[in-house]
Amino acid sequence: MSLSHAALRQEIVRIGRLMHQHEFVDGASGNISARLPDGQILATPSGLAKGFLEPEQLIVLDSNGQVVEAGPDLRPTSELLMHLEAYRRRPDVRGVIHAHPITSVALSIAGVSLAECVIPEAVVILGVIPTTPYATPSSEENQRAISELIVGHDAIVLQYHGTLTVGKDVWDAYLKLETLEHTARIIATSHVLGKVPSLPPEQVARLWQTRKEWGFSRPGDEEQFCLACGACHLPERHIASEEDRLAHEIAALVRQALSE
Repeated sequence: MSLSHAALRQEIVRIGRLMHQHEFVDGASGNISARLPDGQILATPSGLAKGFLEPEQLIVLDSNGQVVEAGPDLRPTSELLMHLEAYRRRPDVRGVIHAHPITSVALSIAGVSLAECVIPEAVVILGVIPTTPYATPSSEENQRAISELIVGHDAIVLQYHGTLTVGKDVWDAYLKLETLEHTARIIATSHVLGKVPSLPPEQVARLWQTRKEWGFSRPGDEEQFCLACGACHLPERHIASEEDRLAHEIAALVRQALSE
């Protein structure tokens, strides 16, 4: 059941406080939005700390980003273009969160990709997690960087910058942010301790089937799991070309040789 307008304002404020408590944002960074039943957008304003918002400080915008309702001296977030692009590209999305979680951003700076199949829960919930090339924050360049990726992914790392998560509602988008950063922390810790082997392709194929059965799958999942994780013989069909198959077999042999 969808929340009332007043309850949704309270929910966004609660999520802002959780993001601050878990160090997913600092200062006035980050932004949260939700799509209302009439297609308008309820969003956090620019320049205010997300951990200390009040419900009446949220603003209402139309689907083009024009202000419909806002308190005195409140203006839209500078990252609004990303939110609008996510809603435009994904009719199923009703919540968008942009955050700056420490470990996810640090891994993007260090060149460590999260587009690998390492954590089973992340494989099921988030699939393959892409990282965009660096784009200037608060710009059309940043909007373009996520435009195609958001169609097939619910969680994206913005290189040097932050993350973008989307969901069926704003709480779902927040939970995906938690899963993303938790995954990043495990992988970062694993790199400190030693090597980080990916899950075997046959296990990834099983997790993909679970992802599909639980309703998390997105368009292009099969190709993503093949190219990133070597699971090219997924349930129902073989989706890689012979050239891709051979490349993944060679890569697997190389990884095995390095580990030995």
